[in-house]
Amino acid sequence: MQSAVEVKGLTRVFEPKKKKEGKSVTALNKVDLRIARGELFGLLGPNGAGKTTLLKILSTLLLPTAGKAFVAGFDVEKDFTEVRKRINMVSGGEISGYGLLTVKENLWMFTQFYGMKSSVAKQRIDEMLAQFGLADKKDEKVRTLSTGQRQKMNVIRGFVTDPEIIFLDEPTLGLDVNASRVIREFIVDWVQAKDNRTVLLTTHYMMEADQLCDRIAIIDDGRILACDTPENLKKLVKMNRTLKLDVTSLKDTSKFGSLTGVEQFTFQDDAEKDQTHLKFILTDDSAVTEIISEVQSKGARILSLQKTEPTLEDVFIKMVGKGFE
Repeated sequence: MQSAVEVKGLTRVFEPKKKKEGKSVTALNKVDLRIARGELFGLLGPNGAGKTTLLKILSTLLLPTAGKAFVAGFDVEKDFTEVRKRINMVSGGEISGYGLLTVKENLWMFTQFYGMKSSVAKQRIDEMLAQFGLADKKDEKVRTLSTGQRQKMNVIRGFVTDPEIIFLDEPTLGLDVNASRVIREFIVDWVQAKDNRTVLLTTHYMMEADQLCDRIAIIDDGRILACDTPENLKKLVKMNRTLKLDVTSLKDTSKFGSLTGVEQFTFQDDAEKDQTHLKFILTDDSAVTEIISEVQSKGARILSLQKTEPTLEDVFIKMVGKGFE
């Protein structure tokens, strides 16, 4: 599949303005990365890891010191005009637009930077304002909007031009649950609605990355430490997967310990409640199906089920050695 983004040996070094003021800082160190068209790709890393620097290079806002970066097949240095036609970018917490203009005026202005026909732009703006619940705010000055409303407008600004590739730098930063959910749902629907739409998302929210992303790269100190699907990344953490079940009273538990994928099995009868508490330590998730089948074959009914497994946060801490700062 054709790449939406391809990075080869990408390096960015920031030099002090004056040599006496300090040392140079390597924000990206020989980064290799490939994002396929149609992917919703996540980038996780602590503050200062190089995430925003990478996005700025890919969006032609910053030049690399060494290496190559291609977006939609175009070199970000040599063909930056072609890249800009095909991308857009949204950052969380940004103050976008002109406060004296209305929401609709601001959005229309940005569409004209991309050369959109005015009639097409106005129709798309109205549709997206309605979709984000901002139709009643279209004639309001941007400075009067709440934080969540302003960020919804920023997201509309990023998507209204229908880019091939969009870079989202912590788009739900500081937003309430409802605003975050609206934006997340829109991102997923947008990618799935048309072939070859691509998203590169940076976020500090592990659950958001796990929920949204097809693949995730973990970056720290300017280097990519790991890149895979969320499920495969979790397998890198050697933690026991635990399954707990409360079932109606079981008389025979002899087979549970010998099921494939079960490393350890314990149980406890609760005569007062006429229940049996089962606990399994698993080496393979496929054991869950066999366990449930065995419970049902004994005529017991499952009352509750709880499964614990490694999370992306566990992976992140293992790779980086710390949480987000």
